Amino acid sequence: MKKVSNVFWISVAIVLAVCIYGVIAPENFELSTDNIQAFLTSTFGWYYLILVTIVVTFCIFLIFSPVGIIKLGKPSEEPEFSRISWFAMLFSAGMGIGLVFWGAAEPLSHFMTPPLAESGTNAAHKEAMRYTFFHWGIHAWAIYALVALALAYFNFRKGEPALISATLKPVLGNKAMEGTLGTIIDVLAVVATVVGVATTLGFGATQINGGLSYLFGIPSNFTVQFIIVAVVTILFTISASTGLGKGIKILSNINMLLAVILLVLMFIIGPTILILNMFTDSIGGYIQNIVHMSFRIAPLNEDDRTWINSWTVFYWAWWISWAPFVGIFIARVSRGRTIREFVIGVLLLPTLVCFIWFTVFGTTGIEVQKAVSHDISQLATEEVLFAIFNELSWSTILAIVALALVSVFFITSADSATFVLGMQSTYGSLNPLTAVKLTWGFTQSVVALVLIYSGGLQALQNALIIAAFPFSFIIILMMISLYRSLVKDKKELGLYHKPKPRKKVGNP
Repeated sequence: MKKVSNVFWISVAIVLAVCIYGVIAPENFELSTDNIQAFLTSTFGWYYLILVTIVVTFCIFLIFSPVGIIKLGKPSEEPEFSRISWFAMLFSAGMGIGLVFWGAAEPLSHFMTPPLAESGTNAAHKEAMRYTFFHWGIHAWAIYALVALALAYFNFRKGEPALISATLKPVLGNKAMEGTLGTIIDVLAVVATVVGVATTLGFGATQINGGLSYLFGIPSNFTVQFIIVAVVTILFTISASTGLGKGIKILSNINMLLAVILLVLMFIIGPTILILNMFTDSIGGYIQNIVHMSFRIAPLNEDDRTWINSWTVFYWAWWISWAPFVGIFIARVSRGRTIREFVIGVLLLPTLVCFIWFTVFGTTGIEVQKAVSHDISQLATEEVLFAIFNELSWSTILAIVALALVSVFFITSADSATFVLGMQSTYGSLNPLTAVKLTWGFTQSVVALVLIYSGGLQALQNALIIAAFPFSFIIILMMISLYRSLVKDKKELGLYHKPKPRKKVGNP
């Protein structure tokens, strides 16, 4: 029987309390979150950079380790989904709306306000692409890969429930994880998931509003965004009731199709040769500078440090806050794959697609900026992409496809999140109750609206960084726990790169 756990009631109570606070005192709510966010980024920016770099190193270690041949499940099990559907689902859950929201806006922002180079120069163009790759590349997906791998390993191989707390038993013990401490950890994961997803839904609502404003002149305000969230909530609750193999799978495949169509159109319409050249050059710049970017905190330059806090630290917090949601979802659809296949698939393939996406949209956006007299980067973030479309051929077609893509991404992300939240609040059930999923669907939509109402984009970013901080410590424990368990499996299975020499018996 799929019982509702205490995690559900405690998490709902916390989330609703925050929502009430945001509605009753929106200005005070924004001020409070802004102060907490400023404290965390100024005090613990170094911590985020080091932690995420360690996670990347650990994932790369697993790829080359002998434990890579271990299956996430029984030795005879085959993957539940094809590689294409698997990739589509993990990609849609992992990035989704963010790709469309930031696809042109982030490179353009870095071009006009670069971290080191002079604004608007060729050096700024290269730097813009390099740092965009950095923010959306291996570091982001390594966080997802670690959390997802730990969950899949302990769930499918060790028979533990699909809960964050269950992955920590080798470190904190069975008794603690099945008691109050385990409940606290799972509540933290649920709250981080709600805030992370709600933030992304907020981005999606504002961008859909921006697209409707561009296409039909509809005003861009909270009322319109409220209607958008309400309509999408109805749509994804319908999808959520159909189950994993139907609604989410079908929507994810539609996502990939729309994304490919938009990408190809932009590639053809945009500066094609320059895009190809920038892609090649930016990969080289990314690999050459990845170590420096990973640890760059600018301790002696306040302006540079502000830039790092606003972008790099914000992104690391974003990926961490999304990690329980994306991790549980990716784990759920990855049964039967080996650790090596899993890590390579989650770490490298989405990273490559992100690089292609940002090169196409970023390079086109920067070239459009060079050709116009006004500063597009000063527009609201959700309007930047449509302002760039306005300067290109087939602008209406591009806007319609982009709007459709954001809408489907919106539904898919919310649908996936309701499934994951349902799992976390029903003792790790792989098929949570529909009523629980619908409750979480409604709740995360309310949180998104409260965040938009109380402070817009800045409130969304503040909430992300605050929610990510406590969960970052859980990620550290998950890494230690997974390593300990894999070392034990390695010894039991005799997995070594080279056979261990046998002891000689008797005289030589």
